[in-house]
Amino acid sequence: MRNGGHVITDEELLQFTGAMTKMRQVAAAVGTGAATPEQQAQMAEAVQSSGLEIARFNAIAQISGDPVVRARISVASSPASPEGSVGASVDDAEVVRYARAATAARAVTQSGGTPAEQQAGMAAALSAEGLTIERFNAISAATSSDSRLRARVALAQLKSAA
Repeated sequence: MRNGGHVITDEELLQFTGAMTKMRQVAAAVGTGAATPEQQAQMAEAVQSSGLEIARFNAIAQISGDPVVRARISVASSPASPEGSVGASVDDAEVVRYARAATAARAVTQSGGTPAEQQAGMAAALSAEGLTIERFNAISAATSSDSRLRARVALAQLKSAA
């Protein structure tokens, strides 16, 4: 994602998240009043110790409410999918195909029709994305226990909806 002509990296998103965590701790101590000079210094230190410059932190903060940025933060901060798991075997292109197939399959089931028509529509949606029912089901099952895969799918769905 770009901000002011600069690509925001996953590392910067992790640094931003770390700084925000520390800043929230200081802000909790401040409450609803104004921060003291010492508390302001603690917040600035939280940003600087994260590895981000304050200007870069502020630039990311301005767009941190964007759903795609929030989804990227979720992906970057999720633990890696376990080695050898379904989630670890799903590359970025397959995540995109799965997300599109899941969206299409959901639309088929919501459109009504007979069970046979829905089954045919879902099979067509999966086939159009190059997924077998077995692979689709394996990825679907893995998303329930693999937070990284779940975050990657959510990000792909947001990007495809944009």
